[in-house]
Amino acid sequence: MCRLLGVVTRAPLPLSTSLGELAEPFTELSREHGDGWGIAAWPGAGGDGRGPRVVKGVAPAAGDRLWGDALTGTRADAAVLHLRMASPGLPVVPGNTHPFTAGGLAFAHNGFFSPYDALDELIDPGLLAAAGGSTDSERFFLRVLTLLRDKDPVDALTLAAEDIRARASFASLNCLLLTDEALYAYADEDPESEVSRRRGPDFFRLRYRADGDRVVVASSGVPPRPDGAWRVLPYRQVLEIRRACLGVRVHG
Repeated sequence: MCRLLGVVTRAPLPLSTSLGELAEPFTELSREHGDGWGIAAWPGAGGDGRGPRVVKGVAPAAGDRLWGDALTGTRADAAVLHLRMASPGLPVVPGNTHPFTAGGLAFAHNGFFSPYDALDELIDPGLLAAAGGSTDSERFFLRVLTLLRDKDPVDALTLAAEDIRARASFASLNCLLLTDEALYAYADEDPESEVSRRRGPDFFRLRYRADGDRVVVASSGVPPRPDGAWRVLPYRQVLEIRRACLGVRVHG
């Protein structure tokens, strides 16, 4: 299993600043979720416009100098951060490390589904042939990419999750999708999965909060003691955070 963190700010800031009090507890989660980390971040005005900047590592984030450098040295107005706990049998290599990217899009997933190739016949063959790794999570992204050819991001995330539920067993379908216009989050879990039964009803919750000049969305454990400002994203709904205005909307 993995942990997710997304942030959108009104102006580009170093990630260490925009994440603020969340940076340390998120990093500490890598002592368990220690099979690599990744960050995809839009640099905001003044960037090259080609897409989010991506940096990844295969060591645990806690204690990795590259992780600390990425937090302090990455200036962005929107970012997705991921800590990986690899599923059994899947190697810890850069190609399997989230976020996955294509053009101006970045995607990170928290959970797993089986069989890992359950979506293959629904993915554009060219996208599937170009896959950089061997994970179910990347195939989730490739299905979203296929749907984005004639769907908007909200529908693409919703329909891709429906496809997984129809074809595979799963623990969680929690994910973040970052585009040039918005950050999207989708939440769902199977409460009868082995992981959910073992880890409890809060393990796969996604929460979000708006703080005026910042909106964040995070896995459980990132806010160690979430207060009333943190709202739970209901299952099978999509959170949309607009980069231009920090507008927040939940699509049900």
